Amino acid sequence: MRSANQILERKVLIQTALTCLLSIVYCQFSLAQDNSPYSRYGIGDLHPGSHIYFRGMGGISAAMSDQPVTGLNDPRIGKYYPTINFLNPASYSRFYSIKEARTKKLTYGRMLLDVGVNMESHKLKENNNPQSFSSSNIYFSYIHVGIPIKKDWGLVFGLRPLSSISYKIDRREKLFNPSNQVIDSALTRFNGEGGANLFTIGTGFAVKNFSFGLNAGYLFGGKDYTTRRTFINDTVAYASSNHQTKSVFGGIFFNAGMQYRVDLSTSKTRYLQLGLYGNNEQTLRTRNDIIRETFNIDPSTGAFYRVDSVSESLEQKGKLNYPATFGGGFIIEQLPEIKKAGWLVGVDFSTTKWDNYLFNGQKDAVSNNWMLRVGGQLRPAVSESYKSLLAYRAGVFFGDDYINIGQKLPVFGITGGISLPIANLKDASRRFRTQYSIVNISAEYIKRGKKDNPIYENQFRLSFGFTLSDLWFTKRKYD
Repeated sequence: MRSANQILERKVLIQTALTCLLSIVYCQFSLAQDNSPYSRYGIGDLHPGSHIYFRGMGGISAAMSDQPVTGLNDPRIGKYYPTINFLNPASYSRFYSIKEARTKKLTYGRMLLDVGVNMESHKLKENNNPQSFSSSNIYFSYIHVGIPIKKDWGLVFGLRPLSSISYKIDRREKLFNPSNQVIDSALTRFNGEGGANLFTIGTGFAVKNFSFGLNAGYLFGGKDYTTRRTFINDTVAYASSNHQTKSVFGGIFFNAGMQYRVDLSTSKTRYLQLGLYGNNEQTLRTRNDIIRETFNIDPSTGAFYRVDSVSESLEQKGKLNYPATFGGGFIIEQLPEIKKAGWLVGVDFSTTKWDNYLFNGQKDAVSNNWMLRVGGQLRPAVSESYKSLLAYRAGVFFGDDYINIGQKLPVFGITGGISLPIANLKDASRRFRTQYSIVNISAEYIKRGKKDNPIYENQFRLSFGFTLSDLWFTKRKYD
């Protein structure tokens, strides 16, 4: 039976995690200053689809799964970096049961709470224009919980954003009559908000060297596009016009994966692992409000009020065709041992059939894209020093963006990362000895587009991931 102190520890851990999540969500809405014109198309600007741990290696994920090292056969020391690879659910099979962790004194039979946050800065430049626009943004990256059910079987559930829509563009223009004479001036403001999110619950299991996994979830989100035009006139007051389309969408979403491991040494410390993942084309339901109206703004309060409704069509039903994605890759890893450093190299390739994307039966300025990722990791030899617990990563990726406004947007990125375990080496005999946590940090520099594109972008992303783990739900022999 658990003591009052042990129950209090669990409550504190849960409250801390919830507080972190609420803080991250608050940051997402309170600090967002993004303004990306390309987010007008498709489902918006896509967020990184992999764990922060993997982003430091260029984003390689297809073949990644947890590979613990018992090292000195001491539960305090372990070259283990617990992660939840939500991109390939086959990796969930690598969670180990609490019973197995107790028996083998391993550091990895644990419940995992994985939380991530991204900090981004963007610099947009227009071809043949010396001026540039800069913006910054902080947003929640993911939150997942991993549960080891038994040997070779794990369960994961969580939430992550897939994309965001955020732009505000003003255009001043002169209006001409049929005789090509200037009759007035107008200010047109294009504004968009929204994005997509994915909640999933998945399971993975292993049969010998094969692992299989499936995620089932709910993909949901919305779009709110407005175009407002105001006449600039000194003598006649005109009502402004508002063209607005608001849409929400949602539906069941599935993706699956598999992995296969081949040991390359008799000690099983060097291995090759292959991975495949993907989802087929899926259909989501949409609900749309289409509004055409004139409006004015109260000069005393700044409040928006309608003058006349030109047309209004509410609760119109439609469909969103979400495209199929397929990816695969491999890794070769030498696990660290006493007096022997470890290393990992890997390659991923993925493609998405965005040509098949439809929103309410209409195509958009998107096209099929692909991405190639190459990365690696170095891990020091096992010892009792804290430096031996660190892991260093680097990688590159390149390919095409899925937005296509008459021409492709090439993408190129350089990444780096580090893991900082929070180890209880000096407190191993005390009440926190079962807790094992990691701070993962990744940095990414990304070039999106080039000078012959209408707009090209330089982006820097700094991401922080927090993995909290503990032996939950174990029976206590003593109070």
